[in-house]
Amino acid sequence: MSNHTIAVFPASGGIGGSTVKHLLPRLQAKDLVFITRYPLKLEAASNAGATVRKADYDDDSSLEHAFDGVQTLFLISYASVEHEYRTKRHQVAIDAAIRSGVKYIFYGSLGYGGRPENKQSVAHVMQAHLDTERYLDECTRRHPGFEYTVVREGLYSESYPLYTSFFDPTRPVDTVKIPHDGSGPGIAWVKREELGEGTAELMARFRKDPNGFMYRHQTVLLSGGKTLTLKETVEILGKVAKRPVRIQTITEDEFAALPQNKENFTYHGVDHSKVWTSTFEAFRRGEAAYVDPLLKELLGREPEDFETTVSRQ
Repeated sequence: MSNHTIAVFPASGGIGGSTVKHLLPRLQAKDLVFITRYPLKLEAASNAGATVRKADYDDDSSLEHAFDGVQTLFLISYASVEHEYRTKRHQVAIDAAIRSGVKYIFYGSLGYGGRPENKQSVAHVMQAHLDTERYLDECTRRHPGFEYTVVREGLYSESYPLYTSFFDPTRPVDTVKIPHDGSGPGIAWVKREELGEGTAELMARFRKDPNGFMYRHQTVLLSGGKTLTLKETVEILGKVAKRPVRIQTITEDEFAALPQNKENFTYHGVDHSKVWTSTFEAFRRGEAAYVDPLLKELLGREPEDFETTVSRQ
């Protein structure tokens, strides 16, 4: 398909940077646009022939023409655990993209909810994603010719600190204090770079044959190939840290009061550490335990296991 430009925004974060890395060998650089707050981080992509533009989720005016000339956009979520503000940022970006002529959006959602067809979650962090998924569906009715695919990016292995009260293997403690006993259902951990690689492959297939693409108006899940309970996860972290580590079950209020949690879950001056505990209820309900075979098929190999990924950090 000629004259089909694909963009990634934001393009220099974890998922974005990995997607950029794996799109470049799959598609012609002249057909790629990478949009980021930090263009200098994408100097190599620019030197390879891709277009690099500057835009910021928090700056509406920067988004107004950021997507000009783009047909397909991979929109990665705003980096926050907020709900309403995050939803609004996504909607502003989607509206700007559609005004600029974007006809297809791949949206980088999150791997809660279990099976990809499920449209509910108890996790606070998932609510902005669910809002955005619904908004994209509304846009297909308001804007004839507009289409989308939701890509629920599984919980990436490197994000384990969010679920272990910010356990640090280089400065290990004996107990991980969380409002969960560590039992199953668990988490289908997945390497972050492989999420970017899988998404890049998905978009490359769409670019090659848009009319034959089988995931139009669908939600797909990219997960790891194996589920680990939180207890197994913490045991592996102890192995990496070379000391025994166990889970100590605490209350939600006690979790929220831990200094490292208050510090890391504060956004725009608001402490979200208490609402973050809803993720542990989501785990108890099996929302992150579903293993989907799609990523393995996209990669052409088994996804990397949790222990290998965290051991290499």
